[in-house]
Amino acid sequence: MKIFLILVGCLAVALGVLGIFLPLLPTTPFLLLASACFARGSTRLHHWLLTNPMFGKYLRDYEDGKGIPLRGKVWTLVFMWASLGYSMWRVNKPWLQIMLPLIGGCVSIYLTRFVPTLRLPAK
Repeated sequence: MKIFLILVGCLAVALGVLGIFLPLLPTTPFLLLASACFARGSTRLHHWLLTNPMFGKYLRDYEDGKGIPLRGKVWTLVFMWASLGYSMWRVNKPWLQIMLPLIGGCVSIYLTRFVPTLRLPAK
């Protein structure tokens, strides 16, 4: 099981890094998935992810229950709904056109109601 978790975590990191450069591929969910997989599969890889200079702070804040910054939530929702809207427009299957906004709505509710908003100190 550990090998499976490590493989899924590595794939999630790769997709998350690709998401930095590809606008329709989300970064945050893949990195959160990688962190969860590594936490159960490899303490060394989990530590590497949490101490990564690019995205380690965001993952640590999330895992510590501090949440994610408001700006991150807003951008996540904007990009998610833009990509879902484009997908709903391009797909010709009615059941997908119904499922996509339902999934987006559930993710939006989870993000806005259950994930805390990190309060940054005033400057």
